[in-house]
Amino acid sequence: MFKNLVLFRLSPDWSTTIKKVEQQLEPLRFLECSPSQDKSIGWVPPRGHEDGALIESVGGQWMLRLMIETKAVPGALVRRLADERAAQIQQSEGRTPGRKEMKDLRDETRLSLLPQAFSKRSTTWVWIDPKARLLVLDAGTDARADEVVILLNKCFDALGMQRMQTQASPAACMSAWLTEMEGPAGFTVDRDTELKARDDSQAAVRYAKHALDIDEVRAHVEGGKVPTRLALTWNERISFVLTDKMQIKRLKYLEGVFDAEDAADADEQFDSDVTITTAELGRMIPDLLDALGGEQI
Repeated sequence: MFKNLVLFRLSPDWSTTIKKVEQQLEPLRFLECSPSQDKSIGWVPPRGHEDGALIESVGGQWMLRLMIETKAVPGALVRRLADERAAQIQQSEGRTPGRKEMKDLRDETRLSLLPQAFSKRSTTWVWIDPKARLLVLDAGTDARADEVVILLNKCFDALGMQRMQTQASPAACMSAWLTEMEGPAGFTVDRDTELKARDDSQAAVRYAKHALDIDEVRAHVEGGKVPTRLALTWNERISFVLTDKMQIKRLKYLEGVFDAEDAADADEQFDSDVTITTAELGRMIPDLLDALGGEQI
């Protein structure tokens, strides 16, 4: 369900109800791109039922799902066809289109090609724990997180959401764990990391599926290279990659976490997945914050 995590804390004053949220989400229900539209963004039912509810509560945990559809036209094709039209104008009218006219030709060409363009869809999960005032986005990039945040602020009143910050920087903590060759309590250091120099050279060293408890890695850290990402495992239940921007990537649930009997139907499976996912992450996230010196208030 969640492959990446971007963490936010909600305002202490924020309060609402499922019914009110559903009403606020409805005007931004997802609609597929029109023939001349290159992007559409909106909410879809988390359970996957057509015309279903746009927010689900399972054990007090709220789940939303955002859909983004994009259509792309190859830039090289747009330029070639626009140049052909410009050549026709030059031949028929005896003049060369100026810069503004060429831009208009490219825009018109792109719009004419959009109805034939293939569309691509992606979804982003949103988890809200109202009691803990926790909001989690399944966003792999800051750009995607920003898109979701903008839409959430349109739908929710007084969210006051703030990106989570820790007392110690992730980079400093990861440097210490690599230097000491030992992870924080409850975590083990795995076999992937990236270290970058802080000077203008931006020299980088990457280790993939490689033991990190070696003198070579320690020498890189002591020589001034800073970890930008480090693979960790929490309590032998969840593995992930922590970044220096406090992002959690490549989330993977290990053997035993989802070892339950098969659900009777899709709705029961959804409830089970949400219950297990939020329970596990609800324990892991505070442990990670503690490992990073605690949350910055």
